[in-house]
Amino acid sequence: MDCRVAVEAAVPVYDVGTEDEAVRIAISKTGEMLNPDLSYVEIDTGSRTSPAGEELPPAFVAADEALVALELTMDVFNVERAEHARRIARKEIGQRLRNIPLKVLDVEQIETDDEQEDADDSDSQSDEES
Repeated sequence: MDCRVAVEAAVPVYDVGTEDEAVRIAISKTGEMLNPDLSYVEIDTGSRTSPAGEELPPAFVAADEALVALELTMDVFNVERAEHARRIARKEIGQRLRNIPLKVLDVEQIETDDEQEDADDSDSQSDEES
């Protein structure tokens, strides 16, 4: 089984003035820490909401320092179950992002080409029988 795992990271950034600047620096900083070993990890801005459900920007800036929510997505191959994929992603990303809090947001199963062909074959066989 192959899975796509999404992990939220809280990346601290220092000496910034705006939220946009903080996000750019956080993405760059995270990319440097992950590359070249984990260059296949996708980095995107995370989403935050207030307790009232209002959408908030991904960065919180105070006193020229920011905490930026990023979403890191990676594919994990040949795992037995979703919990195994979750642990592998946390370990691989966590080893490179030292002292950055991580939280697994989502684990979804990826259909491989073989599984897709098997599903297509079974569909065509059932159509022929009808």
